[in-house]
Amino acid sequence: MDKITFITDTDETVELFVLEETTVSEHKYLLVAEDAEGDSEAYIFREVASNEDEVAYEPVEDDVEFSAILKVFEELMEDTDFE
Repeated sequence: MDKITFITDTDETVELFVLEETTVSEHKYLLVAEDAEGDSEAYIFREVASNEDEVAYEPVEDDVEFSAILKVFEELMEDTDFE
């Protein structure tokens, strides 16, 4: 399972595991979690910019968008329970 390093607005680094990724309407989304297995907080991020060296993501905060993308991830990860 891939691990990705995020740099927050406060220049703090956070490593998260990429559980799944998908593209919807030409937007790339990542489902990431603090732990690779077991119960853990999970987050959905949308790619907002990219170049050769870096990719910028931001959390999906719009409730409608979040619900729609969560349904896609639930279908892709049939064996995972989301709460």
